[in-house]
Amino acid sequence: MRDMTLRRPWAARAAAGCLVLALAAAPAAGQTIAIVGGTAFPVSGPKIENATIVIRDGVISAIGAGLAVPPDATRIDAAGRWITPGLMHPSTGTGLNGVVAAVREGRVSGDLSAAFNVLEGIDPAAVQIPIARAGGVTAAVVVPSGGLIPGQAVAIRLAGDRVEDLVLRSPVAMRIDLSEGSREAGGGSRAGASARLRQVLRDAGVYARRRADYERAEMQPLAAPARDLEALQPLLRGEVPAYVAANRASDIRTALRIAGETGIRMVILGGAEAWRVGPALAQAGVAVAVDPYDNIPSFDGLGARPDNAALLRAAGVTVLLYESQAGGPRNLRFAAGHAVRNGMAWEEALRAITLAPAQAFGLGESHGALAMGRAADLVIWTGDPFEFATAAERVFIAGREAATRTRQTELLERYRTLPPRY
Repeated sequence: MRDMTLRRPWAARAAAGCLVLALAAAPAAGQTIAIVGGTAFPVSGPKIENATIVIRDGVISAIGAGLAVPPDATRIDAAGRWITPGLMHPSTGTGLNGVVAAVREGRVSGDLSAAFNVLEGIDPAAVQIPIARAGGVTAAVVVPSGGLIPGQAVAIRLAGDRVEDLVLRSPVAMRIDLSEGSREAGGGSRAGASARLRQVLRDAGVYARRRADYERAEMQPLAAPARDLEALQPLLRGEVPAYVAANRASDIRTALRIAGETGIRMVILGGAEAWRVGPALAQAGVAVAVDPYDNIPSFDGLGARPDNAALLRAAGVTVLLYESQAGGPRNLRFAAGHAVRNGMAWEEALRAITLAPAQAFGLGESHGALAMGRAADLVIWTGDPFEFATAAERVFIAGREAATRTRQTELLERYRTLPPRY
C-alpha cells in the first residue's frame, strides 16, 4: 500500500499527460483559428511578413499579409515568431522501436517480405512520438528494415490515440535494399542481390498476368510467395515508389538500371555517394533522401562527404533530408541546419524537410506547404528553426494544437525540486 501511495502523484501526472495527448489528437471539426503577425515561410512561395493564416476545419482557408481575422476565429498572436509547415521526417522507425532494445517492430525474419506492412506495429502511445512533435515534426514516413525487400513503408501524422488516427497513406512506398545490408540475400554478393531483385520483379509481373494459372498450379514456381508478389503490384503499377537503400555510386547506378528496365518509380535512401551520379539522378527524376551527418567514409560509401546534399541540389536532384542519429526525428531541423552549414541554401533545406518529402511520397497536394486547401500542419517557432536556441512554441496537426509535453519534460518537472535528504 505504501508503494502505491508513493506512486499516485506520478500516476496522476501520467494520466493527465495522456489526457492532454488524447485531446490534442481530437478532430478539429468546426474550429476556426487565425494565427496573426508572424513571418510565414510557406515553402510553396515567398515568405510573408505580418502574415495571417486562417485555419478552418483542419485546413488552411486563407494565408496572406494583414488579412482580416474572421469574427468567429480564435486569434493567436505570433508577432516576432517564425511559422513554417510542419516538418516531415522521410525515414524513421518512430513508433516501432520501444525504450528497450528488445522492442523492434520494424522487421520480420527472412530477406524477402514485401507483404509486411509496418502500420499495425506502430504504437500511437510510443514515447518517441511527442518527442518528435516537440521538435516540430508533424508527419513521418515509417520504414521497415532487414533483407532485400523489407516491406511496405507508411506515412503517418504524429497525433492520435489509435493507429487509424495516424494514417496518412498506407502503403506509401516499398522498401528495397541494395546496400551492403542485402548482400546475403544474393548469396553474399551485391550482383547476386540485384539479380534476385530483378527475378522477383519479373515474377511479380508474370503473377499479375497469370493469376488463374498460378492458382491452378499450371506454371513453374515463382521467386516469391503469392502474398509478396501481390504486395508488389502497386509498385509495378506506379502507385507507390520503391524506396531503395543504396550508398555506393555503383549501387545507385544499378538501382537506376533496374528502374529503367521495369518502369518503377524510385527514391534513393542514404545515397552517401549520390553526388557522384547527380546528373543521372536528375535526368531520371529520382529523389534522394540524405542524412547530412552521414559524412564519414565507410566500406558502403568511401566517397561520403558533408556537402552531398548541396552538390545534389546543384545537379538538379530533389533532395530529402533525414536524421538517423541517436537523437531521432526531433533533431531533423538540426540536420537541415547542418546541410546549410555545408552549402545547401536555407530555403532548399526547409523544402527538403517539408514539401520535398511530401511530393516524393504522393502527399504534395495536401501536405508540406502553407497554402490554401492544404492540411493545417504547421509550427510556430521562437526564431530560425535551424538554430539550437530556437524552440517549437506551438505545433498544429490537422488544425488542432498538439501537445509538446513529453516524457522528458514530465521527468524534468517531477525531479526539478528534490526532497531533502534524510
